[in-house]
Amino acid sequence: MSESSIRRLQKRFILLSMTSLAIVIFIISCLMNIGNLITSRTMIKSLLTEICDNKGVLPELSDEDADDEERDADISYTDTLHYDLLSIFGNDRNVDALSPGYRDSTRFFAVLFNVDDSLREIKTERISAINTDAAVELARMAKDLGEGFGRSGAFYYKYDRYRDGSSIVVYMDCTAEIRAYLRVFYISMIIGLSLLLFAFPVICFFSNRAVQPEIRNAERQRQFITNASHELKTPLSVIRANTELLELMEGENEWTESTLRQVDHMSDLIKNLVLLSRSEETVDRSAMAEINVTDALRETVETFTPVATQAGRTLTGDIQDEIRIVADSGTIEQLASLLIDNAIKYCDEGGTVNVNAAKKGKGLRLVVSNTCAEGKNQDYSRFFDRFYRADTSHSEQKKGYGIGLSIAQNIVQTYRGSIDVSWKDGVISFTCVIP
Repeated sequence: MSESSIRRLQKRFILLSMTSLAIVIFIISCLMNIGNLITSRTMIKSLLTEICDNKGVLPELSDEDADDEERDADISYTDTLHYDLLSIFGNDRNVDALSPGYRDSTRFFAVLFNVDDSLREIKTERISAINTDAAVELARMAKDLGEGFGRSGAFYYKYDRYRDGSSIVVYMDCTAEIRAYLRVFYISMIIGLSLLLFAFPVICFFSNRAVQPEIRNAERQRQFITNASHELKTPLSVIRANTELLELMEGENEWTESTLRQVDHMSDLIKNLVLLSRSEETVDRSAMAEINVTDALRETVETFTPVATQAGRTLTGDIQDEIRIVADSGTIEQLASLLIDNAIKYCDEGGTVNVNAAKKGKGLRLVVSNTCAEGKNQDYSRFFDRFYRADTSHSEQKKGYGIGLSIAQNIVQTYRGSIDVSWKDGVISFTCVIP
């Protein structure tokens, strides 16, 4: 794996880690806010129920409850939490006991109706912001909705009927409760975003520490390939020289021809391994200049036209004029050469190879396609694997080492582009996008 591939894997890991953390924080925040909302609504509903049961009046605490309030003034945090949990499940008495001064500060009004829904009594002495006309209008609105418990703006209301057929509507001003709920919501959002901002540099730091050994291994692997290639060139040169000397002394035979053929094969393989190693190096785009890709691609097509004709194929080019991008002309020509050479090798007998190039934004879109009637059942996901060849027999009828497409992929990736392969209607297409 090249350094650029490792860095892309690191970025993907950071993205997945941050996404997972964001999801966890979001779920925790939702659960906390939902719990807070349920607690608030349970307490509000408890008080509204108590007011409805007492004909629009919030009754004073009994002597026993008052004693409970005095005792609960000194309860511990653990006991408070216990009461909070009980209040979620509707233990109304604990809600009251946990709020010694809450009952006195409660602002509400009540409207009572007779059996025939005529107005009986309006009680607005516990609230000054609502007059009697507004109270009646809001009460009739609640009756028309027919809901037992609901919310209207900053007010929560409860509509209830008594056994004798009369009814009551109680509205309670819950501005303080809503603000408290929103305060918890905003705090949870701020804490969640702060955690994400804090976690991002931490994840980047440790992920960078984690990939450093792999980067060093990739660098050592490239150095090994380069050094081994240089070391292998000397014995291959000696073998070639000795074989050619034998041919001069004793004449050519099938053994010397086979030896020279294998020497050529090994030399080409070493050359391709060096190219593969170099293609994995990171491209310094700041040192590049704007080039005319059109001329480079047309020259490459002209170079391979005789090769295609000799192989019984037709090579055509559809290249847009004045395609200018920031790149290295040598690597672009190498990319086109690798794809065209591969297309000629695996094109059907008498088939057509087409090279299409066009401007895509500020970059290049290069498509090299060839006819291949038997390409439907190929495993295209492995086409860019090193030493992979579609013909599993590795027949020498199609010379190659299975690393050309891997080199092409590395070239595209050094430009932070993409390369894909597809088959449709008897045509295989390699599509490269270089931004």
